[in-house]
Amino acid sequence: MPMTVTRPGMLGEDDLRLLALLAQGLPLEAVARRLAVSERTLRRRIRAICDQLDVPAAITAVAWAAKRGLL
Repeated sequence: MPMTVTRPGMLGEDDLRLLALLAQGLPLEAVARRLAVSERTLRRRIRAICDQLDVPAAITAVAWAAKRGLL
C-alpha cells in the first residue's frame, strides 16, 4: 500500500490504521493479515513510520499518534 504523507511528521491514513491495529495489542501476524500484507512488509512499514517520526520503536509511534488524538 502506498504511503501518503502531506508533511514531515504527518502520517497517512494507512499508517494510522496500522498504528491503530498495533494499539489494540494485536500480534504482527494478525495485523499483517488484516492489512493483506506479509509480516516482512509490515515490519518494513513500521520501520518507515518510526524513521519518519524519529522514534525508536513501534510502541513509541503508537504513543506519538495517541498523544495527538490520531488514534
